[in-house]
Amino acid sequence: MRSAAQSQVETAGANPPARGLKLIPIPREVKAGEVQALAGGVQINCAAPCAAEDGFAIDDLKSWLAGEGVAVNAAAGVNILVTRYGTAIGRSIYQEAAGATAAAKGTAGAAEMPEEMKADGYAIIPDGKGLAVTAASDAGVFYALQTVKQLVTGYGVNAVLHTATVRDWPAMKYRGLDDDLSRGPVTTLEFQKKLVRTLAAYKVNLYSPYFEHTAMYASNPLIAPPGGGVSAADAAALVAYARAYHVTIVPEQEAFGHLRNALVWEQYQALAETPHGAVLAPGQAGSIALIKQEFTELAAEYPGPFLHIGADETVDLGLGQTKADVDARGLAAVYLDFMQQIAIALKPLNRRLLFWGDIAQDAPALVKELPQSFKDATIAVAWGYNPEPKGYAKFLTPFTNAGFETWVSPSVHNYRVVYPDNNLTLLNIQGFTRDGQKMGSTGQLNTIWNDDGEGLINQDWYGVLFGAAAAWQKGESPVEAFEQSYGEVFHGDATGALDQAQMELMAAHAVLKEQAKVGDATNNLFWLDPWSKDGLKVAGEVRPWTHDLRMHAEAALTLIAQARAAAGANPVGSASVGGAAAGYDAATYGAAASGLREPDAVDAMELGARRMDFIGLKFQLADEMAAGYARAFAASTSADKKTRGSVNREISDIYSLNGRIEDILHGYTLLRDLYESAWLRSNRPYWLRNVLEQYDYAAQIWLARADKVHSAQRQWADSKTLPAAEELGIPAAPVAQTPAATAP
Repeated sequence: MRSAAQSQVETAGANPPARGLKLIPIPREVKAGEVQALAGGVQINCAAPCAAEDGFAIDDLKSWLAGEGVAVNAAAGVNILVTRYGTAIGRSIYQEAAGATAAAKGTAGAAEMPEEMKADGYAIIPDGKGLAVTAASDAGVFYALQTVKQLVTGYGVNAVLHTATVRDWPAMKYRGLDDDLSRGPVTTLEFQKKLVRTLAAYKVNLYSPYFEHTAMYASNPLIAPPGGGVSAADAAALVAYARAYHVTIVPEQEAFGHLRNALVWEQYQALAETPHGAVLAPGQAGSIALIKQEFTELAAEYPGPFLHIGADETVDLGLGQTKADVDARGLAAVYLDFMQQIAIALKPLNRRLLFWGDIAQDAPALVKELPQSFKDATIAVAWGYNPEPKGYAKFLTPFTNAGFETWVSPSVHNYRVVYPDNNLTLLNIQGFTRDGQKMGSTGQLNTIWNDDGEGLINQDWYGVLFGAAAAWQKGESPVEAFEQSYGEVFHGDATGALDQAQMELMAAHAVLKEQAKVGDATNNLFWLDPWSKDGLKVAGEVRPWTHDLRMHAEAALTLIAQARAAAGANPVGSASVGGAAAGYDAATYGAAASGLREPDAVDAMELGARRMDFIGLKFQLADEMAAGYARAFAASTSADKKTRGSVNREISDIYSLNGRIEDILHGYTLLRDLYESAWLRSNRPYWLRNVLEQYDYAAQIWLARADKVHSAQRQWADSKTLPAAEELGIPAAPVAQTPAATAP
């Protein structure tokens, strides 16, 4: 063992990783050591007694190393030693790490591992040629070896191990992801397993699938859609799989609002606040019976300590069956009474109930008066999805003042956009998690929502990983350190190109929001017909900024291509399952043919950039066609033969081979195929048709316009006259564009 003086460590805290180490999350205390070549492989040893759980963590590391082309063999000169704290060698490893930390701080080192470290914490030290690892729990050993994975960079004979001294443990006990499986995409079981092991690799310990109507219930079989329901068998398989990765599955079944897809059935009409509405009526005895039936089944399928009852955005409450009660007592009183009835009904299940805090937070006095039994039975999950310059205390204080345990819930801003707006994501996650830690929140539940059914989870990893980092790291997680580490840690991209591509996509969002003032690059903007009434209005706002928008999107595409080229072909192959489903060979398409890790996520980022670029192109081409037809019409009435001779050219530029209508048409059809391929890599076919129909509808609009312009071209050939633009659905030519700022 090296002495403490030789292994001095610096405390990372909220600072970037020490000298060149790129780690997500950043360990609480870390200092880089020497770099060891792995050309000869690595040996991994578990000091006796070796727990079975530690054997799983070691096998997981071995599998990962094999995927990186690093041989694991007993004769290798580089060694990774794993041992439990409590043995003599484990104590020695911990004491050396603690002593190095203390030396850096100028204090005395702790001889014993503190209690706060024992659940999930670990220590790592350089040990001759390699590393020595210790932890007091199986979760701690697992998390230590996830950090070891990130200390290996390069591939095959070029791989190296960055030795380091680390003392690490989480700031928040519960670190989770809430995943919307009810507004369109429903991931396959195989992808959910991938999601679990990836979350675990970044030290997330809770996964919460969100159900409105997509959990399959034996007691209520009508609710789940064919092909889109999660069965009891799926639940059992996921729970068993996740257990080995130290991830608890917490089902969220909406138990109050967001139930439109259940309440649309006629047999549930008596329970609906409004006819075919989205909210259960509290006054109906059958409402509690339905909740109890569903949660009893969920409790049997998901044996963890928590159940999530949702109960947010009960917008119909007081508009129908409970109107008289709400008018008499107030909405908050009726809401909180029903919440207590739910808690009482579910008490026999012996679970803590999570609930969203948005309704109750508006009635702090009533929240404070709730009985202690309700507070003990529940956890208030405060949510807010935007950056809050004044902080997030307003979401938490109604509950902390009332004595509730709280979690915080920020968001990956993936909903209703062609690619997540990470400008919002990073600040929201950073600020809310920081304030939650200050105010004693015990957990963070990051969220993915698919409000319009178009979300692709492979586009969400940036925000998911930053959420993991923020929940584990103490205090305010540094955004810049994450932005500079993500590409290399997640994708194995040492060039920084993927990190810069993410920044370019953030810049593209900012162009639309801050300069064009039309908000994010939303799916609605992508689908918007530029010649519709709304489209013409938006075109006037977007027109000056289409150049900047496209330059940022195309810079992202270029950087993605450069990252792929630099990574080269992966010798062991990383073709994505499902890549060929829509006619694309996974061995040759996009990131799947490169040595980048997580190729599906790179392809999904490319798709987002292409859709972003197409928004700008569509408005540009629409303007150019309107201007071109105006010139053609003016030329058609000219007495000058040469001027009249330009009519065919102008119309051909609109409709012909390589004409602008064809550009838009082919843009939609190409993106349709890329989208379908991306969808099938993670999701079941259920719901996909709803999205593809939009691509087909958009294509049909431009096919119909092509026919009209072709007809006008024939009319010109026959009679040397042209129909007016409005007869073809072409708007008046736009005014001259304001010169756009040049993109940096």
